[in-house]
Amino acid sequence: MTSGTGRPTGSRLARTARLAALPAAFAGRTAVGIGKRLGGRPAEAVAAQVQQRTAEQLFATLGQLKGGAMKVGQAMSAMEAALPEQLAGPYREALVRLQDAAPAMPTALVHQQLEAGLGRTWRQLLRDFDDRPVAAASVGQVHRATWSDGTPVAVKLQYPGAGEALVADLGMMQKVAPVVQTAMPGLDARQLFAELRARLVEEVDYVLEADTQMTFADAFRDDPDIAVPDVFAVEENVLVSRWVDGTPLSRVITDGTRDDRDRAGLLLVRLFASAPVRARRVHGDPHPGNFRLLPDGRLGVLDFGATEALPDGWPVKLGPLLAAGRDGDAGALHRIAASAGLLQPEAVTPEALMALLDPYLQPLRSPSYTFTRAWMQDQTRAASDPFSATARTQRRLTIPPRHLLLQRVAVGMTGVLCSLGATVAVDGEIRRWLPGYDPEVTAPRT
Repeated sequence: MTSGTGRPTGSRLARTARLAALPAAFAGRTAVGIGKRLGGRPAEAVAAQVQQRTAEQLFATLGQLKGGAMKVGQAMSAMEAALPEQLAGPYREALVRLQDAAPAMPTALVHQQLEAGLGRTWRQLLRDFDDRPVAAASVGQVHRATWSDGTPVAVKLQYPGAGEALVADLGMMQKVAPVVQTAMPGLDARQLFAELRARLVEEVDYVLEADTQMTFADAFRDDPDIAVPDVFAVEENVLVSRWVDGTPLSRVITDGTRDDRDRAGLLLVRLFASAPVRARRVHGDPHPGNFRLLPDGRLGVLDFGATEALPDGWPVKLGPLLAAGRDGDAGALHRIAASAGLLQPEAVTPEALMALLDPYLQPLRSPSYTFTRAWMQDQTRAASDPFSATARTQRRLTIPPRHLLLQRVAVGMTGVLCSLGATVAVDGEIRRWLPGYDPEVTAPRT
């Protein structure tokens, strides 16, 4: 919900009322669904209808609210491939809209923000400024302009009160976790909220984001595969970067050719695998709205509000852990996982651990691997069944807090690869960048 000025609605009561409508409507749909089942309609058909209508209302509300509520929706969008196929189509368009668009600030407020950030002479810095935003997301919106030296630039403006809205929304979103869980079965909504809340400060700090973006830009400068735009200026609520032309990954997913989808998938894996080595950070927000496939075949990376510092690169035991799993060595996998603090040895057997991880290790066991929605749906069903052996083993693992973001990014990126249906040489990329994965590679190659 936005106010008449385009700001995220500041009233906690108003925002609470909008979110409170979600569980109330969900309860009503569930009650009607029970009645339909009693009336003879198949349970699966009724459940699918409840899920679809719940998701439609959820995504619409998240997009209108901006702030933390929309941030939750964007994070969920990376997992679109986990949806049942009969529901994926209607969701896909809603998620594409959620990734790339939201109600925009009015022009007067846009100019006010620019003057507050860049001064009264901002038009001397930003020529040909387009008052119409090209994208509007959870924290801010983006406009196109020309920098004073003639370079096309993207001007990112933060919504007034965005930080407060993020905090308020994520607190309230805890109450609608059952609704989120119904819309996206298999997603741990409470863990998602906790992870997002931990990164709120970074999300609204444009100065910190600009510093991180320049770290990535320096690390990938002149790279033939990854394009990170340089920063031209940054103030508290304004971030100006080089303009990046290209096709949004959300559109590559829906309309891209096989070659484009494979190329995008390969470069996503390459970015994720190489960034801890080259930039000593990992990009922490893999939803499709943050990436573009450029005309020259490079992957443009646009948003650096959520990253994780890895000053020593990849965790030292990750490479040997994945190698043991790839090779089917359950004993070594169990020993390494225990020594890394991922489990208590007596709580999980080597066989149970291998059975849990085996599906996720499949991409490492062949020169290339094709990610599919069906594969993602199978894993989601197994993870969401509380009585399955997979779920029992999962509950007995312990992921150190410092590795939670890595886990979420890996899961989110896998969801995007499945949405793309990409065929990717994952094993080759991991061999190139992950120390300890291939004993013949003594140091990552740039």
